[in-house]
Amino acid sequence: MAETPVRIPSGRLSLASSSEQIALGPLDGRYRPAVAPLVDYLSEAALNRDRVAVEVEWFIHLTKNSVLPGTQPLSEEQESGLRAIVTEFDGDSVTELAEIEAVTVHDVKAVEYYIGRRLEALGLSRLTALVHFGCTSEDINNLSYALGIKGAVEEVWLPAARKLVEQIAAMARENRDVPMLSRTHGQPATPTTLGKELAVMAHRLGRQLDRIERTEFLGKINGATGDFAAHVASVPSADWQQVAKSFVEGLGLTWNPLTTQIESHDWQAELYADMARFNRILHNVCTDVWSYISIGYFAQIPVAGATGSSTMPHKVNPIRFENAEANLEISSALLDTLGATLVTSRWQRDLTDSSSQRNIGVAFGHSLLAISNVARGLGGLDVAENVLASDLDQNWEVLAEAIQMVMRAEAIAGVPGMDNPYERLKDLTRGHRVDAARMKEFVSGLGLSSDAEARLLALTPASYNGIAGTLVDHLR
Repeated sequence: MAETPVRIPSGRLSLASSSEQIALGPLDGRYRPAVAPLVDYLSEAALNRDRVAVEVEWFIHLTKNSVLPGTQPLSEEQESGLRAIVTEFDGDSVTELAEIEAVTVHDVKAVEYYIGRRLEALGLSRLTALVHFGCTSEDINNLSYALGIKGAVEEVWLPAARKLVEQIAAMARENRDVPMLSRTHGQPATPTTLGKELAVMAHRLGRQLDRIERTEFLGKINGATGDFAAHVASVPSADWQQVAKSFVEGLGLTWNPLTTQIESHDWQAELYADMARFNRILHNVCTDVWSYISIGYFAQIPVAGATGSSTMPHKVNPIRFENAEANLEISSALLDTLGATLVTSRWQRDLTDSSSQRNIGVAFGHSLLAISNVARGLGGLDVAENVLASDLDQNWEVLAEAIQMVMRAEAIAGVPGMDNPYERLKDLTRGHRVDAARMKEFVSGLGLSSDAEARLLALTPASYNGIAGTLVDHLR
């Protein structure tokens, strides 16, 4: 008879009902410290705080400009009191909003009522109807998301990405003249310098950050289908386009004058495409550095007490770069999906964007986590210059390119005996290892001009890297 399999208690009920916060996803659990700064911009609580902020500022904007008959500018105390609703938004506020939403079954309506409850204490109960005046939910949501995303990009993600790129650039400058064998198609090729190759990485990443830095964060506040219909019907005397434009721009956003019920989210798709491209270039950095570690160009600095492998004590695994690869792939997949989904909305409105946008923080989080891991990984590397030098010295055949190009130049200058340079070098080097002595012997027998021969005899794999080090100066 077959043995009865051992059953391991699942603990499902005890975990699900636990009073402790047990995260379903890794960003809110294992990796929370690395992504915590995003919580203040892209969490559900941050979204609700920003909704409150937009509603409050709209209320103040309408009164300050006396847009509606019967309104007048608020006192400084009243304005401060309204803005305190935002600055004092905390865990209790989140709980209260959730209780209101349980009744309204509508998150933005809950925000309207939340603010309304606080007007009497400010002597503004007469203006309760002014909260959410002329607005559809998406007027508040699009501005709140724009503010949150803008803050997350400018205050959290972009500074971390810039710091990482500068870290790579600093490594490039430090190693600008360290010779390194290139490996085009994985094969020994014309040498370069480690610094120049790192500079290429930093330059590519920096270009994407420049694009992201120029992002336009668009917003609108124009009613249920983008036509200011309710606004004009209720207060036809107001210049509603100017009211809306000045309000959106006053929030630090770019006004979008032409929308349906939703702001079209095209700017978000543009941003996410640039971020995903940054992610993929950084992924390329990870795979390259991982490969350099595997062939010994970089040595990993052991961390006292850390375990490299559970069974092989000698190992220090490049886990920071592997972790980053996975998180960059997840982030890019989410950013691609967001960009593809958000640019489409049926007719004047559907709700596909609502669920999609709740994952913006997740996409940002996986990217930020990867940036953190790459920075930590790079910080734990030493350049093994002896390995780099040894690799170069074992591949003298890479000078074949230089020799045949000098022969071509000599032929053009009229030096005899320089025919078939490529073929002659191919016969010498293809399928063979050529050491220094054999290469110098070959050069000496070519009949080159004395200047050309001297230049080639002085050349080594370590010195054959053109102006690679100088190119590092193109980094800002």
